Amino acid sequence: MKQTKTMKALVYDGPGKIELKEVPFPKIEKSTDAVVKILKTTICGTDLGILHGKTPSVKPGTTLGHEGVGVIEEIGTSVRNFKKGDHVIISCITSDGSCEYCKKQMYAHCEDGGWILGHLINGTQAEYVRIPHADNSLYLIPDGSDEEALVMLSDILPTGHEIGVINGGVKPGDTIAIVGAGPIGMSALLTAQFYSPAKIYMIDIDENRLEMAKKFGATHTINSTKEDVTKRIQSETKDGVDVAIEAVGAPATFDICQKIVRPGGHIANIGVHGKPVELQIQDLWIQNITITMGLVNTNTTPMLLKTVSSGKLEPSKLITHHFKLKEVLEAYEVFGNAGKEKAMKVIIEP
Repeated sequence: MKQTKTMKALVYDGPGKIELKEVPFPKIEKSTDAVVKILKTTICGTDLGILHGKTPSVKPGTTLGHEGVGVIEEIGTSVRNFKKGDHVIISCITSDGSCEYCKKQMYAHCEDGGWILGHLINGTQAEYVRIPHADNSLYLIPDGSDEEALVMLSDILPTGHEIGVINGGVKPGDTIAIVGAGPIGMSALLTAQFYSPAKIYMIDIDENRLEMAKKFGATHTINSTKEDVTKRIQSETKDGVDVAIEAVGAPATFDICQKIVRPGGHIANIGVHGKPVELQIQDLWIQNITITMGLVNTNTTPMLLKTVSSGKLEPSKLITHHFKLKEVLEAYEVFGNAGKEKAMKVIIEP
């Protein structure tokens, strides 16, 4: 009797339950698939949300993770852009490249993809992963690249850039505020600087993260537990910020954005909200405010890859901890207690 080949993977077993266990090795299911050997992966705030039961669409038995870099182990017969042995970035968004949404570059809404890795199908916190629609869902890594830094291009950098900075309409000379100095807020901070805003306020409750934000280019920091954010911003600007970027996903942080945005300004919501927020429409309607929100499309990933390759963008600054796959439960503990552990992004490797 033929034995099934197995590998190690971090499996979600229901709210509050994850376990590193032996699972069947992934195989090519469609001719457009690739199987990728994971070299480096990481943990996202969304993974913590799944663990805490915020995402009921994730079924017990699913391998978590939607970020990583790896080397192609096997390709389906229809894959044209890659070959065995290629080093690749795995996009958090899977796209077939041909449906109505993909043709509009709205890959997040691909009719046969979107955010499925570590959500609706097995993900990257494993030794190997199957990637559907490989030609459109992987990016070739240039020789000599810092592959650890490129893990940040799977999700957080395109998310901060597209949903925060681009949707927020950041322009040269703008005053902007980013509420939340976690990995997504920091990604918005790093990529906002492409557009030369005059002032960047970073708002958080963690002094260590605010210090880090200063090193990454924030011009002003505010600890919201120590001072009134609205009063401080109103006293230092004409009438608020041009762009308020919400990077937490909580009613209190969304509320700060509503209070500090100026007439004609943008509120760009990146945070994943698990419960409703109160929209102060009775105050905002007369202010000509634009509110945007969304799931990353990853259509700016090729551009971001060029900026990392040229040294203009240094996402490796976001990495604070390293773990082996066998230590993945400890990695979740550290990432889940980021304030205490002074953690930003963790790297997990075989």
